[in-house]
Amino acid sequence: MWESEYLGLDRGSKGQISTSNSFISTVNQKKEAAENRSSPTHLVFPNIKNVRDLPPICLDVRQKQRTSIDALSSEMKTPVLPEPILPVQPKTMKDFLEDVEKAKSSGDWKTVHDFYLTMFDSFPELNAAFKKDASASFNTIEDSGINAKFVNAVYDALLNTPQDIQKTVLKGIINSLLREWKGPRTKDDLRAYFILLQNPQFNNTSTYVIYAHLLRQIATLVEADHHFLVHWFKKLSQKRFKQLVERLLQFISLHLFPAKPEEFPPISKCSWWIPSASKVLALLNTANNLVLPPLIPYTDFYNSTLDHIDLMEEYHTWQSFGNSHRFSFCQYPFVISIAAKKIIIQRDSEQQMISIARQSLVDKVSRRQRPDMNMLFLNMKVRRTHLVSDSLDELTRKRADLKKKLKVTFVGEAGLDMGGLTKEWFLLLIRQIFHPDYGMFTYHKDSYCHWFSSFKCDNYSEFRLVGILMGLAVYNSITLDIRFPPCCYKKLLSPPIVPNDQSMPVGICSVTTDDLCQIMPELAHGLSELLSYEGNVEEDFYSTFQVFQEEFGIIKSYNLKPGGDKIAVTNQNRKEYVQLYIDFLLNKSIYKQFAAFYYGFHSVCASNALMLLRPEEVEILVCGSPELDMHALQRSTQYDGYAKTDLTIRYFWDVVLGFPLDLQKKLLHFTTGSDRVPVGGMADLNFKISKNETSTNWLPVAHTCFNQLCLPPYKSKKDLKQKLIIGISNSEGFGLE
Repeated sequence: MWESEYLGLDRGSKGQISTSNSFISTVNQKKEAAENRSSPTHLVFPNIKNVRDLPPICLDVRQKQRTSIDALSSEMKTPVLPEPILPVQPKTMKDFLEDVEKAKSSGDWKTVHDFYLTMFDSFPELNAAFKKDASASFNTIEDSGINAKFVNAVYDALLNTPQDIQKTVLKGIINSLLREWKGPRTKDDLRAYFILLQNPQFNNTSTYVIYAHLLRQIATLVEADHHFLVHWFKKLSQKRFKQLVERLLQFISLHLFPAKPEEFPPISKCSWWIPSASKVLALLNTANNLVLPPLIPYTDFYNSTLDHIDLMEEYHTWQSFGNSHRFSFCQYPFVISIAAKKIIIQRDSEQQMISIARQSLVDKVSRRQRPDMNMLFLNMKVRRTHLVSDSLDELTRKRADLKKKLKVTFVGEAGLDMGGLTKEWFLLLIRQIFHPDYGMFTYHKDSYCHWFSSFKCDNYSEFRLVGILMGLAVYNSITLDIRFPPCCYKKLLSPPIVPNDQSMPVGICSVTTDDLCQIMPELAHGLSELLSYEGNVEEDFYSTFQVFQEEFGIIKSYNLKPGGDKIAVTNQNRKEYVQLYIDFLLNKSIYKQFAAFYYGFHSVCASNALMLLRPEEVEILVCGSPELDMHALQRSTQYDGYAKTDLTIRYFWDVVLGFPLDLQKKLLHFTTGSDRVPVGGMADLNFKISKNETSTNWLPVAHTCFNQLCLPPYKSKKDLKQKLIIGISNSEGFGLE
């Protein structure tokens, strides 16, 4: 009941909403006044002491497959109910702003107070105030029918009004939310929720009980109503949309870690707060994904507070209870940061590694054989001269050990693998496989990325090897210097869990000209020109539904659809042609290559944790983040033979921090083998600068396997800068040691 959860709005310092203990009686007075009116604008409210509990929120659990609001048909709507007759619109935006200015100058806020009192008293009054046309129903997903500028003006002014006006608005919202609902909601009800959700008063913890009930009512709407709200959300300005997201994230964070626990009801009475807020956040996330480009970056939905909760408990709850009503943040993975997801994936992989290693140990003991500690690892023995074939043979033979910790030995070389040999194996193998002469991947200079060669062959096992390498990199926290386009990671999660039915296609996803543009920008531009061409396509282009590809010097033709060589591309069917062409290039022509790659990756990373990831996040886990913070690198750098106060080191950081971004990336690539940063940030690089007791005429040397830079003690900043630039700009071929 609301009384036990919430009595008053006066907890807080200056700037917070004040209250009185007569709050409940004020609501009851409003109820009595309403009973004495015959106007349809005033509703009879139930006795607040007998407010029934709202039904439990239905969780949008994603288990084994990805579902989203945008999958709904655009025609799907709630039954169209007759719209109620609305009160007369009280004021125009111009009238309201004039009233506010007069109140500011005179100090008499009565007119403004009366406006807020009337407007927030009920849903019909809200619609009367903000609807563009009170007589129109606006039963469309594309137009909410609300005057957004007026809503923004009223809310912007609200925070600068006297406290009694702000308290009046909150009382009115409570009255509206206490209405007894019978039957489906009308579109005017949805409009009211849409307006109330934007109220900036909900930034204040003293209003959280009211905010929670608003979120709960929105969360428990039927899916078709959510569909409308999603499409209305996507029409908000970037600023207002971001405010909604930040307000909800703050609501969740402060409920998880309250500065003043006494501000909130007992946890047993508000356990539905976070599920309700998460559901509304899911609607906003869906809206954001429907817009290209998105209103805000997907990372703005991350809640860093969740990095400090028991993530594995959340993950195991999600794994165990699936589609039940047991809440877990893993049901809403867009709020979990990439750092937190990496922790979940690594711990999940560690548990799988331990489980497999333990089973191997038990099997040995049960057969009365002496346990060998090497059985706890994935031990790779390879020759440098036969790196690819040896690696492929080893991984094929030890398929059951892929989830164990990786250890690499180069045949004929002494030394234990403390991490350096493993990284060197990855670096050398990737460099060899992706070399243009090897023929597996084509490098596109315009987009600076690799793509799968469409050449047909008898054995696609080497593509499987690349997939395994990527999976092992994620499992063993190695950052790979691979340049795949975003489309690759989208295909890698299609589907995120390997289907049991081996005949089901994998690695196939919907692709657009944007996906093609990230690989072959010139071709994508040409197809876009075809779509916008104003002349006669059939006569001027003379194309058919057929494509040609060169394979080993032979030109081969492929029909994009049955009989495609006899179907001309026209103004009417050119969209179909472009879509089939892109699908052929990015899906069909490389299906066997990518399927082998897909199965290789998932043979290592088979985990439900992958369902938590966006394609962009998989790329960051494999290749690292492109966001460089050289100041963070400076803070975490270790020294051998130098102290951080030595003149050479001071020169070094003065030079590096002054480098443009491209030179900073070259330095990182020179010293670590990649110009990207691990998920954990620069500190995870374990970057070291060692003193190289050689002539200062020598260039710096890097041991990329250990992220180590060997720096001679240069005597001047100018000399250091010159030698460093030469070294990092010409490192290919001798930077790796």
